[in-house]
Amino acid sequence: MNLRINTKLEIPANEIQWRFSRSSGSGGQSINKTDSRVEIVFNVFESKTLTPYHKHRISIQNEIKLINGCICIAVQDKRTQYQNRQLALSRLASILGQLLKPPPKKRRETIPTRSSQRKRVESKKRRGELKRNRQSKIDF
Repeated sequence: MNLRINTKLEIPANEIQWRFSRSSGSGGQSINKTDSRVEIVFNVFESKTLTPYHKHRISIQNEIKLINGCICIAVQDKRTQYQNRQLALSRLASILGQLLKPPPKKRRETIPTRSSQRKRVESKKRRGELKRNRQSKIDF
């Protein structure tokens, strides 16, 4: 089953490596017998579906720690291996989706228009006039 990241990118199942081990945590009496913990290993630099630009974008970001060029995700939240597998795949898809988002556009600095400057000054004058009218004008 291929992993869909976005509309343009889909990772084939043969590029994802699986490891299973015994989970710590909830599970009842069968906890010592089932391998319900799931680890996904996705090698970024050996992937044939990612472009060199994608690989570079993933490698320069600090949000996820690459171990020997691999993204490793371990899941042991659920009781069954199937649920943990689904959860691990969704986490990998969301992580890759976040890492491959285009960088935000740089903000171009602008100057306020003349009309906005004039409106600002007029509102300040109106407010000052209102405060001046509130004062008592008693001469001693």
